Amino acid sequence: MVLTVLAAALVVAALVLPNTVVGLRPAKFVRIPAEAVIGAAVMLALPRRPRVVLAAVSGAALAAMTVLNLLDMGFNQYLGRSFNLVLDWSLLGDAQSYLEDSLGRTATLAATAGLIVMVLLLFVLLALSMVRLSNLLARHTGTATRGTLVAGVVWITCSSLGLQISGVPIASDRTAAALKIQAHRVSDTLRDEAEFRKVAKVDAFGDTPGAQLVPDLRGKDMIFTFIESYGRSAIEDPIIAPGVDRTLDERTAALAKAGFHAKSGWLTSATYGGSSWLGHSTTMSGLWVNNQQRYRTVMASDHLSLTKAFEKTGAFDTVGVMPGVQKAWPEQSFYGLNKVYNAFELGYRGPKFSWSTMPDQYALQQYQERVHSKKAADGKARMSLLILTSSHQPWAPIPKMVGWDQLGDGSVFKGIQAAGNKPADIIADTTRSRQEYGKSVQYSVTALTQWLERYGSKDTVLVFLGDHQPIARVSGNHASRDVPVAIVAKDPKVLDKVDGWGWTDGLRPAHDAPVWKMSSFRDRFLTAYGSTPHPERG
Repeated sequence: MVLTVLAAALVVAALVLPNTVVGLRPAKFVRIPAEAVIGAAVMLALPRRPRVVLAAVSGAALAAMTVLNLLDMGFNQYLGRSFNLVLDWSLLGDAQSYLEDSLGRTATLAATAGLIVMVLLLFVLLALSMVRLSNLLARHTGTATRGTLVAGVVWITCSSLGLQISGVPIASDRTAAALKIQAHRVSDTLRDEAEFRKVAKVDAFGDTPGAQLVPDLRGKDMIFTFIESYGRSAIEDPIIAPGVDRTLDERTAALAKAGFHAKSGWLTSATYGGSSWLGHSTTMSGLWVNNQQRYRTVMASDHLSLTKAFEKTGAFDTVGVMPGVQKAWPEQSFYGLNKVYNAFELGYRGPKFSWSTMPDQYALQQYQERVHSKKAADGKARMSLLILTSSHQPWAPIPKMVGWDQLGDGSVFKGIQAAGNKPADIIADTTRSRQEYGKSVQYSVTALTQWLERYGSKDTVLVFLGDHQPIARVSGNHASRDVPVAIVAKDPKVLDKVDGWGWTDGLRPAHDAPVWKMSSFRDRFLTAYGSTPHPERG
């Protein structure tokens, strides 16, 4: 009897399981699932053999839907969206790598093994539970038939009258609805691939001659920089913002003293919580790259990236500094970078800071020594793309600023890393995660602006922005997708070109500063600095 009750509870819980963490309320689990009523009626009508087979298959299918619901739950919590059955399997490998960097190889292997065992156990238990319940129905046909009819009438009544418990409808068709959503999602994904290929082939600047691209930035020391997880919440969340806002205001004043001025606004990112490369490619391509399929399409296309526009002029040497890249990076061609320094080419001998391979200050100093301090070949100017990583979750341990002349090979950070917070202590604590996230953004902004203050020249133009908001546990379940963006320069003519944008003076954008889709930035930037659009091609 106990096993039968547990089997029924497991099946019902799987049938009504929500796909978000915020949906995990007791009222969600005291509903009447329509699928159970229909399933019972079908089982009662079948002979023994097909009934047992159908029960086992149904249990396995329900387990698969439960796994998808749990994946939705995780993706909604971390990436602000549901799991895509077609595109997102590859991200599970990235998640494993992130855990390994944050918690260590042993803990990650143990967690992975435990997860695999739990999934297999779920499939077995739900299949056995369905078989057990179907056998129970067959042994008590009369009672089961009456019970099924009563349950059906109750479900129809509750559905018709909209009866609820704590705001949750008693009548449920959660699994059927979820299955329908998954089917539509797959269909939409496949259709989107064909449609986006057409969109990616259209480019207002794709055929623009190099001589007509960014003429107003010729001779400039152009730098584009992304700061990991630097989102609107860093500037406006009541827990996070005080420290970040103070840093932005202090760094604005320090830069002004050094002769630099800034304007800032907001961009709505194509991603949230992670998948930073989607934010990078959206900004640089001028296309809305919000999933892995679109990303692959763009990377394989000849669509003009903002950075490649500088290469196309023939007047700029183009360089990338990517401390987060630890494997082959074919994207170098799309971004038009003549040279890329990855994590293994910057001479770092210090400790990793969880996922981040090296502190931002070290990466910036290496950029200075290997690239920025050297003249480009053939008298060219230089365009650089930097991806900073120190503000990547889990925000523990966080580097600290050291003297710029003390950085050496990075060994100076060993003591700082050892004395920092342990990732496991921060990951499980929402309040501490928010606090440490804010500190990591302060560190990254400070490192970048101190570098500019120390090494920037009259020709330096820095554009820096966030790639996405931090995960929902930090930014909140209803946070916007906005990220700050700023342009910093000494030459007043550079900022005069964007005066009509309505951006805020300084590094901290006002709450009501303009908000643009991230995909609009490329064309706005190219236009502002004198680029001539070519008639669109398809």
